[in-house]
Amino acid sequence: MKLYSSIGPNPRMVRMFIAEKGLDLPMTRVDIIAGENRREPFLSINPAGEIPVLEFDDGTALAETTAICEYLEERHPEPPLIGATPEARARTRMWWRRVDLKVVQPMTQGFRGAEGLQLFESRTHCLPVAADDLKATAREGLSWLEGQLGERPFIAGETLSVADILLFSFIEFGALVGQGLAPGHQRLARWHDRMASRPSAAITAF
Repeated sequence: MKLYSSIGPNPRMVRMFIAEKGLDLPMTRVDIIAGENRREPFLSINPAGEIPVLEFDDGTALAETTAICEYLEERHPEPPLIGATPEARARTRMWWRRVDLKVVQPMTQGFRGAEGLQLFESRTHCLPVAADDLKATAREGLSWLEGQLGERPFIAGETLSVADILLFSFIEFGALVGQGLAPGHQRLARWHDRMASRPSAAITAF
């Protein structure tokens, strides 16, 4: 297998997932700033023109972060990052989805409609008139997670999961584009510091 990766929170999330699994996959970096992912030969690998992509030895490819992580979890179940039991998997997927809906999607669209507009307006449909509202939605999502986290060490419970890896990657990204944690997000700040101290956080940052 080979991983096509780049800058950005989604590629980092998959690299961190792979690192936490203890896997060592060959990696090809794709220059998304230059639009390498939006032209051939990359479009023959992933017609959607998005990163990351996992390419198998037979030349077929798997895209989308969820699909890649689910596949790697099934092939390499230890350590479990989605869950070792049906209950744990369901709980992890619940929080995974909540992080995606409440933070990842509005944060991404808010960035693309504002700071990232020049880069993305020729590549995908952007919403500049809604950028401020989308950013506010992401802030509200973070505040909701702040309240829900309580004293748990990790987002979905007592052990690290893909929900933590996803949220960490986007909080790191948000801090770079004006959508960082607010002063009141003290629990999330402590959680972030614990995540940032993991070896996988250091070795996966471009």
